Amino acid sequence: MTSADKKALQLKAVAVREGVITSTHSAKAGHPGGSLSAADLLTYLYFKEMRIDPKNPKWEDRDRFVLSKGHITPGLYSTLAERGYFPVEDLKGFRHIDGQGSYLQGHPNMNTVPGVDASTGSLGQGLSIAAGMAKGAKYLGKDINVYALCGDGEVAEGQIWEATMFAAHYKLDNLCIIVDVNGLQIDGRTKDVMNTAPLDDKFKAFGCKVVKIDGHDFDDIEKAFNKFHKNHGSDKPTVILMKTTKGKGISFMEDDAGWHGKAPNDEQYAQGMAELAAARKQIEEA
Repeated sequence: MTSADKKALQLKAVAVREGVITSTHSAKAGHPGGSLSAADLLTYLYFKEMRIDPKNPKWEDRDRFVLSKGHITPGLYSTLAERGYFPVEDLKGFRHIDGQGSYLQGHPNMNTVPGVDASTGSLGQGLSIAAGMAKGAKYLGKDINVYALCGDGEVAEGQIWEATMFAAHYKLDNLCIIVDVNGLQIDGRTKDVMNTAPLDDKFKAFGCKVVKIDGHDFDDIEKAFNKFHKNHGSDKPTVILMKTTKGKGISFMEDDAGWHGKAPNDEQYAQGMAELAAARKQIEEA
């Protein structure tokens, strides 16, 4: 990755984070914490990694993305808007019952939102959808990769492991499972609520290849996806365990479980947007 490429991604990630703050503030609801921790990963997926066409969202041969932790739609919608699937201005209608942007509801709906490949919400189920998509692509002989983003709290769900076992059994090396390991969930620290560590050993035991990265480092993210592509032909799914900070980029939200599902008020919105503006200036001047 060139320095110019990295700078472009960093700036785009700032814009994605601005969309998260804007949409949740406008809605007075939503999940900013996990959206912010996954913003860098989502930016890389949609601007560098996946084979997609925003002008043709239903293109049959596109790669697929499944947001298994379906509550972080502020992050997904902001990324999709920045990528050109729909106007950025529509983010202000997030979770509104009527009015502009009312199609952007709290969980992704593939029937109403351009660029959404799967309707998700109930935690644990998205990975099964992704595994089915990957199996379907294999069956049809299609060169399609499927990416699923899960939360580290979500992986306490049994269905996650059923889907992983399925993926390994059917040799779905076109499936990339990404786990956002930010260490927090709505009730507190994951290690206290339901300790799922060590995740690397568990996924390896289920027959996957595992890569551990810093989820806020674009070089690390790129190396992880390069390993995923090198794993094609290995007959094993790839799991990327990315260490992140919940609320990344907004000082008062970082590593605070209270921001799992709470919207910023007017004062917090102003402070958050000011911090992101300062981050943008720093990147531009670097």
